[in-house]
Amino acid sequence: MTEAETRRLLVDLSASLFARGFSVGTAGNISVRLPDGYLITPTNSSLGRLDPARLARLDAAFAHVDGEVPSKEVFMHRAMYTARAEAGAVVHLHSTMATAVACLPDVDAANPIPPLTPYFVMRVGRRMPVVPYFRPGDPAMEPAIHAAARDARAVLLANHGPVVSGRTLADAVHAAEELEEAAKLFLLLRRDNPRLLTAAQVADLLATFR
Repeated sequence: MTEAETRRLLVDLSASLFARGFSVGTAGNISVRLPDGYLITPTNSSLGRLDPARLARLDAAFAHVDGEVPSKEVFMHRAMYTARAEAGAVVHLHSTMATAVACLPDVDAANPIPPLTPYFVMRVGRRMPVVPYFRPGDPAMEPAIHAAARDARAVLLANHGPVVSGRTLADAVHAAEELEEAAKLFLLLRRDNPRLLTAAQVADLLATFR
């Protein structure tokens, strides 16, 4: 895929997320790895109204080199990329259900959403820890995200929202969508003692769908 095609795909997927309520106002940011750097949505931009020519371009060291001023949460994306060598894209949303889970004080911080469905395991992975609260834009969040992401494809930021990585831009977006649905199921079922996938079933999914 050329850089122009990647820019267009990022804009199209962002608009789709916005249109379906995964992002509101100027909330959320998305980035994608290039051969020599990264593209990321500009600061204070709406995912529903992006211009592919004006996306922020970063070099391999995450320094801004072109386009509009990048999201103030570049460090969040850097934490995921440096923790996960296979990550080709990162999606951060304030999607309602996942953020609701991130606000609950009584969930398991090591893995708040249990394995309810195979697609959650396939797209998000075995576990998704909660990172303690930091104010938005606080760079002190970076080492906490990096530590949590070393063995997790996605994390929940307490009282803030999900940060999800994927091998490709489409993978990361699909995982963020699947996470939102899993969070919805969890909130619907958490008082009803639902049947979960077994450890053996989870292992089989992870071995089959790498």
